[in-house]
Amino acid sequence: MKKLMLGNEAFARGLYEAGCRIASSYPGTPSTEITEEVAKYDEVYAEWAPNEKVAMEVALGASIAGARSFCAMKHVGLNVAADPLYTAGYTGVTGGMVIAVADDPGMHSSQNEQDSRHHAIASKVMMVEPSDSAECKEFAKAAFDLSERFDTPVIVRMSTRVAHSQSAVELCDREEHELIPYKKNIQKFVMMPGNAIRRHPEVEQRLVDIREYAETSPLNRVEYNDTKIGVIAAGISYQYAKDALGAKASYLKLGIVNPLPVEIIKDFCDKCETVYVIEQLDDVIETHCKKHGLNVHGKDTFSLLGEISQAIVREKILGETAEFNEFPENVPVRPPVMCAGCPHRGLFYCLSKLGVMVSGDIGCYTLGATAPLQAMDSTICMGASISGLHGFNKARGAESEKKSVAVIGDSTFMHSGMTGLVNIAYNATNSTVIILDNSITGMTGHQQNPTTGKNLKGDPAAAVNLVDLCHAIGIKSVRVVDPYHMAETEAVIKEELEKDEPSVIISRRPCALLKYVKHNPPLHCDQDKCVGCKQCLKIGCPAISVHNKKMTIDHTQCVGCGICTEMCKLGAIVK
Repeated sequence: MKKLMLGNEAFARGLYEAGCRIASSYPGTPSTEITEEVAKYDEVYAEWAPNEKVAMEVALGASIAGARSFCAMKHVGLNVAADPLYTAGYTGVTGGMVIAVADDPGMHSSQNEQDSRHHAIASKVMMVEPSDSAECKEFAKAAFDLSERFDTPVIVRMSTRVAHSQSAVELCDREEHELIPYKKNIQKFVMMPGNAIRRHPEVEQRLVDIREYAETSPLNRVEYNDTKIGVIAAGISYQYAKDALGAKASYLKLGIVNPLPVEIIKDFCDKCETVYVIEQLDDVIETHCKKHGLNVHGKDTFSLLGEISQAIVREKILGETAEFNEFPENVPVRPPVMCAGCPHRGLFYCLSKLGVMVSGDIGCYTLGATAPLQAMDSTICMGASISGLHGFNKARGAESEKKSVAVIGDSTFMHSGMTGLVNIAYNATNSTVIILDNSITGMTGHQQNPTTGKNLKGDPAAAVNLVDLCHAIGIKSVRVVDPYHMAETEAVIKEELEKDEPSVIISRRPCALLKYVKHNPPLHCDQDKCVGCKQCLKIGCPAISVHNKKMTIDHTQCVGCGICTEMCKLGAIVK
């Protein structure tokens, strides 16, 4: 039977069919749906881990136990998991271990355009790259076999377009793989220097063996058409090239992207007049070709920046440009904005009003940096808000401590914020940290986390008490506020900033999009009382706009949160 599937859904199906037993991940767009989908199969135990490092260590532990295991993350999550990854490259596996990493060319939902192939090269582990949903399923299955064959974790490189596009997938039955008997092996799995130094030669030989396999692997294939143009590509870049060039070019589709083969590439280049390497982001394949003396075109033709497309390939190689329509006048864009009723809006308005420096973090609350609130000064990576605030205050002194805060979401705090807060308590800055507790992992689509009291499947689970946790870390002053009550929230922030000790404020209100949240009726603007002062626009609510110089509320968006009523001093906003 065939079914139309997202790439991520097909990947999950491949895990199921391959006999995967354990899946541990941290949600990160565009990889999230893989773990959500595999959790639907009762034969696979699936969980959300607090962060990617923990997820990879869980998968490695399950592999050592003899099970086929899996973990998923986005490209920046692989940075967090790099520590166990690089050592897992040395230890190897027992049961097959597959790692999905989803890159995000074009930065649709990310803070950089990192190319994860560099991690595969540096950690000396095998990496494969599918180009559509059918290959997502088949490559997931093949990755387990290759992992066990070559004694290595195998990374499957996804991308936004492959993860979130659909194509037909043939469904097969699950192949059960019994647990491999556990045998104590200190030399293989205890990576003290004396053992690790003996593993390194095996790692290098493994790369030689995989490269030899790649020369004839069915994951790499050649398609000869017109040999005036040759294209070497992998993943979605192959699809773009096929769509743009069709039979006007020949193709070497690389499914194995680390280690790269040599002879098959040389043979392909010998048979084609002009060869283009089409790859998104960095010049990894191009550099490999040139290292072996091959004359190819790559980044002299295609950019290092952003996504490639069919139109770009057609223009760069054939010189053909597509027709497109132009609007006769400028059309205003709709910038990203926090949802109507978002609990973070009131908190960020208070911070903007106070004019404090805000050390920000990764989450939907990063939108607090956008107009009109503009209440965020920095966003670097998960957890950096707290550590960064500590450094900022150490550099600028006591006066800065009373004019700066960190903001971090509940899930992000559990991911990598706790150690930063320990640092503030231990190394003593009078820093104020605000935890935005919206009772869910919001940015990636409402996944549970260790503070919500539910696990991945929605079953009851231990819930971390943030107040008790902060006290245990060493923070004496911990306050809880409701950001819908802006006057109270502002007062508490002022009080905590004045204290000569580190403090935590927990801004607690569930995400407005959660299904169990019961909203108030929409509010209404009394046009007779409204004077068009536009004070209500300063909170940036998408339900509020101005028509004929008077404020109006879109009843289809308004959830009756009421924070705009605190903005209007004339009482024009009513139930």
